[in-house]
Amino acid sequence: MRRLFGSVRARATVAATLVVAVVLVAAGTAVVLSLRANLIDRAGADAESAARKVAARLATGTSWDALDLPDDDDEPVQIVDGTGRVRAVSEDLESVSGTGTNGVRPSAGPAPAGGTLDDDAHLSSGEAVIDGDRGTYRWAAIEVKPRESEDDSGSGSGSGASGGDSEAETDDDSDSGSGAGSGAESGGDDDARTFTVFAGAPLDAADSAVRTALTVMLIGLPVLLAVVAAVTWAVTRRALRPVEGIRAELDAITGSRDLARRVPEPATHDEIAALARTTNATLAALQDAVDKQRRFVADASHELRSPIASLRTQLEVGAEHPEFLDLDGAVEDTVRLQHLAADLLLLARLDAGERPPDRPVRLADLVAREAAEHGLRARIEPERADGYEVRGSAPQLGRILGNLLDNARRHARSEVALALRQEGADAVVTVSDDGPGVPPAERDRVFERFVRLDDARTRDEGGAGLGLAIARDAAHRHGGSLVAGERPGGGAEFVLRVPLSG
Repeated sequence: MRRLFGSVRARATVAATLVVAVVLVAAGTAVVLSLRANLIDRAGADAESAARKVAARLATGTSWDALDLPDDDDEPVQIVDGTGRVRAVSEDLESVSGTGTNGVRPSAGPAPAGGTLDDDAHLSSGEAVIDGDRGTYRWAAIEVKPRESEDDSGSGSGSGASGGDSEAETDDDSDSGSGAGSGAESGGDDDARTFTVFAGAPLDAADSAVRTALTVMLIGLPVLLAVVAAVTWAVTRRALRPVEGIRAELDAITGSRDLARRVPEPATHDEIAALARTTNATLAALQDAVDKQRRFVADASHELRSPIASLRTQLEVGAEHPEFLDLDGAVEDTVRLQHLAADLLLLARLDAGERPPDRPVRLADLVAREAAEHGLRARIEPERADGYEVRGSAPQLGRILGNLLDNARRHARSEVALALRQEGADAVVTVSDDGPGVPPAERDRVFERFVRLDDARTRDEGGAGLGLAIARDAAHRHGGSLVAGERPGGGAEFVLRVPLSG
């Protein structure tokens, strides 16, 4: 299972399908609930309209036994008085629930004498059996309040009262007793003369519509999810095809170790194309680093071979002929090997990304010390109380100054100058000589490793060609810079910039 969902394509397909499924289920549920609520509200409106029609006729004084109630399944009607007695029902209505009373057999009672309708319609739901068929209905209840009249408040006589008494005597379900009891009810019982008209509207259409919608959703949802999964799978496969090409090419490059090869770059301008360009840039940087490392090893081997061979020759000659042993030459070659080994070690540490310690260093003291060791006098203008304090490594900064002074003395005809000044937030050290100078085309190449210009090709005088390379790398590690230029009046000038502390 883990391997099945290990690919980006599979995870993207599953995620997209789940998201669409959740959205569709939520949207479908909302649609079904909204549809059912709207259909039920519409049924309630139809029921209320039917109830108001019947209640309006009652309010105008029409007796319930004279009403022509609807007898179809769509609009069953039941009239109940304030005491809970059923006065009139639709012809085929057999049983009912949800109207406050389950009885459907009309009881005799007083006829309305006209009145007003209640503005509010009370809605409820229940079941009804009409001509043997059971169904669910939305019921609307409208109250009819009779209008008070002089006959109602008098002795209880009148056509309405007598009519009510006559019906009360023939109704088996009416309360039995004396004629006075019936006359008293018709004359003053407000509950018996307040009527509620219940009219129903069937909910079968709403239930059918909801069932149809659910059926369509249950059938369509899996089909739609299958389409979404298939489309997502295909689109993801097409989108990731360049990634597979990049991976395959990188795998081939790793196997062949040919860093000159490059991964294919799509013609698009999306993230995958940016990934391919970045990968090619990384390969180019890696190839350049490997080439430099190979050249470095080859040059180091070449530089080490000469003094080692010379030292071995002198020792072998001295072993056979002690009188010919050149001790001074052997010591010189040994010192040269020592310096070269130290330079190579420092370069290796710099290439490894070693950062100088963040310590305060008085650059003015270093300049004065290096000048004294080389028999020079440094010019420091203006003087600063903090001694041109910078942050970094005193040995490495001293190595920069020493290498620059050694290079200047090697090429100078008669004069080497060392100066320290401030420019903005930087301390600026200049080392100049009156030698032939550095041609403009060579001012960047001179800082490369094992590079010696034509005038300095001899190993005895030109060194190994590592001094300036070490000086520039150390300057960069201190957040500064080292550039070669031309001295005013002729000659070479090297300018070192290091940020002042604070």
